[in-house]
Amino acid sequence: MRHTKVKDLLNSTTTLQEINAKGWVRTFRNNQFIALNDGSTINNIQCVVDFENTPDETLKRITTGAAVSVTGSLVESKGAGQKYEIQVNKLEILGDSDAEKFPMQPKKHSLEFLRENAHLRVRTNAFGAIMRVRSVLSFAVHSYFQQKGFVYVNTPIITGADAEGAGEMFQVTSLPLDNLPKTEEGNIDYKKDFFGKHTNLTVSGQLEGETFAMALGQIYTFGPTFRAENSNTSRHLAEFWMIEPEVAFNDLNDNMDLAEDFIKYVVKYAVDNCGDDLKFLEGRLIEEEKSKPQADRSEMPLLEKLGFVMNNDFKRVSYTEAVDILRDSTPNKKKKFQYIINEWGADLQSEHERYLVEKHFKCPVILFDYPANIKAFYMRLNEDGKTVRAMDILFPGIGEIVGGSQREERFDVLVEKMKALGIDEEELWWYLDTRRFGSAVHSGFGLGFERLVLFVTGMTNIRDVIPFPRTPQNAEF
Repeated sequence: MRHTKVKDLLNSTTTLQEINAKGWVRTFRNNQFIALNDGSTINNIQCVVDFENTPDETLKRITTGAAVSVTGSLVESKGAGQKYEIQVNKLEILGDSDAEKFPMQPKKHSLEFLRENAHLRVRTNAFGAIMRVRSVLSFAVHSYFQQKGFVYVNTPIITGADAEGAGEMFQVTSLPLDNLPKTEEGNIDYKKDFFGKHTNLTVSGQLEGETFAMALGQIYTFGPTFRAENSNTSRHLAEFWMIEPEVAFNDLNDNMDLAEDFIKYVVKYAVDNCGDDLKFLEGRLIEEEKSKPQADRSEMPLLEKLGFVMNNDFKRVSYTEAVDILRDSTPNKKKKFQYIINEWGADLQSEHERYLVEKHFKCPVILFDYPANIKAFYMRLNEDGKTVRAMDILFPGIGEIVGGSQREERFDVLVEKMKALGIDEEELWWYLDTRRFGSAVHSGFGLGFERLVLFVTGMTNIRDVIPFPRTPQNAEF
């Protein structure tokens, strides 16, 4: 008999005579009641075992974590809190689980403990919920862009270009590290490497994406990106997923409109399709914050916060205005900020971004027109000669969630900016070609997918919203 998902059984509109369900035991009480979960929903279904007619050897094998198959009738539940339960006629143990050794016992575990058991943590309610929300958000990303006629482009993971100009990249090589070939000058001879040149894992698909936007009009990428940045924080990963749309003929205002509309769509899609999971995660967050001082707690419950983002316009503020606000702020004057804002041109830190969003404006904020010298070479220079058409979207609890810009479409200006930063024109000859042949105004942005999942789930550490986090000194699993 084909098994039915627990979610479908719980959503049934009628009792059923003969059904089969398969899943993993969450708890087994009184030698009679199995709480069964198969991952299709956060809710378990109660399976009532006829223990008097079930061999003791079988009952002893019904332990937390064991995989089982139950066949029986879907009947109205006598207990509170559930509409249906399964009256079990036949039970089969598909896979044993040693109760004394299985780490995911039905009790509260610390997030640190769960990270150490990332291969099993998805069997807990919290991580099952997070990963289902992540999956739905991923679908929503594609749904949004496909509905709007964007072309999905797969940009290379191995590249010779450093899109950010930051140099924090993972090198890719097939050369023997214990016997590297050298040139006559004593440098590593990359001509003998697999690709015949120095290559890295990508930090962004943007530059390649721009070339496709210059032919297909509007494209998006959604794939893994890598940063060899030694940041051991709750907001950074060495391997993460990035969403990067690029649109020909869009200026900065169009770019801000697109980013805001996109975020509101995917958040709403998650709220509409992950009700049970988000309700559970909201309750989890409320419990977790009870031990925090009042000032450190969220101002809104999770679902209210998501509704606030969906239903309110994002506040648009220039960098210059933001610096004035921060310079005159109480934490800055009382030197409560770790990085004090004294003058225009400072690179804003997470503490500044969160102050603007959470304390000053109390809504998502889009900052635009940043100083040129703290932004990447490809951003369009404004007429004032000192700012660029950049924009960042700042979210409560997260800080920057989106970074984007109107791109510098003028060949001469782009070359001058590259020279000033010491970026090799020959390395990016193909990128410059898009400015030589039919250049036009165009814009795009990058959204770190994990930061979006972090916001929607209410989690506080980015390592808890990706299946197997990659961070400094950690590539387990």
